[in-house]
Amino acid sequence: SLHQIVLPAREPAPLSTPIWVLTTPSPIPLQPKPQNAVTIAVSSRALFRMDEEQRIYTEQGVEEYVRYQLEHENEPFSPGPAFPFVKALEAVNRRLRELYPDSEDVFDIVLMTNNHAQVGVRLINSINHYDLFIERFCMTGGNSPICYLKAYHTNLYLSADAEKVREAIDEGIAAATIFSPSRDVVVSQSQLRVAFDGDAVLFSDESERIVKAHGLDRFFEHEKAHENKPLAQGPLKGFLEALGRLQKKFYSKGLRLECPIRTYLVTARSAASSGARALKTLRSWGLETDEALFLAGAPKGPLLEKIRPHIFFDDQMFHVAGAQEMGTVAAHVPYGVAQTPRRTAPAKQAPSAQ
Repeated sequence: SLHQIVLPAREPAPLSTPIWVLTTPSPIPLQPKPQNAVTIAVSSRALFRMDEEQRIYTEQGVEEYVRYQLEHENEPFSPGPAFPFVKALEAVNRRLRELYPDSEDVFDIVLMTNNHAQVGVRLINSINHYDLFIERFCMTGGNSPICYLKAYHTNLYLSADAEKVREAIDEGIAAATIFSPSRDVVVSQSQLRVAFDGDAVLFSDESERIVKAHGLDRFFEHEKAHENKPLAQGPLKGFLEALGRLQKKFYSKGLRLECPIRTYLVTARSAASSGARALKTLRSWGLETDEALFLAGAPKGPLLEKIRPHIFFDDQMFHVAGAQEMGTVAAHVPYGVAQTPRRTAPAKQAPSAQ
């Protein structure tokens, strides 16, 4: 665009002289079509810390909650547990756009919340404050946003609300309840690191069912006998697949060693007795992880502390809690035999303002 800058005239010139300067506006990132992108849906309480707001909602009701948000709409929220993950997604997008300027095969982040639209101004102000590129919002005014996830072609849904995550899993959508770590740990600003448990996360819970019903010895026998039979897929297999597709875009440019996406399999399986089936299953899917850690039942927290992933997915709260203690953002995948059975008639609770 052209802007006119007027400089004072020098004596004896009687008039000021206009000088035109050509300026280049900042490029606006391409907004991909949802069906072409890797869509990550995050709730407002996953992206930002809203502890005080949630307390007001629970104790004083929705009207007081909305009033409080309006009064504080110029105060940005503090970053929540999903914030470093989202920043890492955007760092990958910048690299992808440098290499493939016209491609829509990038991460697309959608804010998916049951907040009322009036709260949207504070959310927008917070997103702009942190210079996040989140253009798609879904604010459902108290209704569950789960029905919209498929319409957005969601590859992963992260929320602080465990019940909504279970709803998403039941709908066949990759989802996890995200938890803040007990302490802050510095994570990579240039490489997205994602760690997965195996059974009941990437794979089905077939093997865990055998352990629960018959014990470890029978499990080892079963895995050896079925070593060449791929496990059925688990709820997050599709998300690993999407990450692998984006990794290959860097590999094709000769950037395997400098790839800004790195994936990890962190499993309680033993390598010698049950590890081969896990690796062969990934191979049969045409997938791989950059690193595979077989811990043979050892705690996962200390290894995750060394990896420093932006997020770690596990189906057992024991491992989620251990990761939290070591400073890892952990996410619980409520799938499989390890989950606590639901009550048939759950007590009514006020919905969370996520």
